[in-house]
Amino acid sequence: MISCAYGFLCTESTPTFASFAFIAGVTAVAAAINSVAGGGRILTFSALAAILPADPSRLVMANATSTVGLWPGTLSAAWDYRHQRTGQPKWSLWLLIPSIMGSVLGTILVLILPTTYFDSIVPLLIFSAATLFAVQPYLSKQLSQRIDVEKRRSIDNPETKILLRAATLQFFIGMYGGYFGAGNGILMLATLGGLGLGDTHRLNGFKNLLAMVINACAALTFMLTSFTSNPIVAWPEAGIMAIAAIIGGLIGGRLARQYHPNTIRKCVAVIGYGLAGYYFLT
Repeated sequence: MISCAYGFLCTESTPTFASFAFIAGVTAVAAAINSVAGGGRILTFSALAAILPADPSRLVMANATSTVGLWPGTLSAAWDYRHQRTGQPKWSLWLLIPSIMGSVLGTILVLILPTTYFDSIVPLLIFSAATLFAVQPYLSKQLSQRIDVEKRRSIDNPETKILLRAATLQFFIGMYGGYFGAGNGILMLATLGGLGLGDTHRLNGFKNLLAMVINACAALTFMLTSFTSNPIVAWPEAGIMAIAAIIGGLIGGRLARQYHPNTIRKCVAVIGYGLAGYYFLT
């Protein structure tokens, strides 16, 4: 377990070079996973929760720091997949608006609700994210079947109800992304797959763009709050994570694409279930 590994590297109050190196390694792996399947935040959140000083807001700080630290990785992943977005219909860019609105709302909920509320649902959030990984192929298949062949052929002019449904789903996905976000890439892949926007690589390209925007809004909100009122971001860890996330998003993502996405999903799901059990018991 990540938490156990941290126990050998540092104490909760005195981070060491080894612990910083470990968080950098975890972040690079998480950024690579995010670029292919999503869900890397499960790893970075749990790692930060183990290393940050004991404090009533420790898990909220781990969430905010993870968001800020991973954002450069989503930016590099979006850039790395830019060619996969060539030829996407222009209407798909409208999904950026509900993504932004949902992300801001989700982040505000983290900031205004009591920290004990976030702490209490962390096990459920991680468990839900792991479950999303486990059922993602089934979700994509079911959503894809809702659009028949003719609608796929007329993707440049989709029906209004399809656009409204996609925008509504993306708003809630963005809200979840701003609030916690682990596994929201799976939700986006399922939604985009149901819109018939292309094969897995093209879907990943557009998913990475939406994820970058969602994380950017959340990270900016957390940073502004940390600078102006509540220091909710652990800046040394966030800085190290930002560098590692860029490397992981570019180099790690290319290596990870050599493996089947289902293999990556199964590994992350197993880790997620283990971490959820840990948080349920502690």
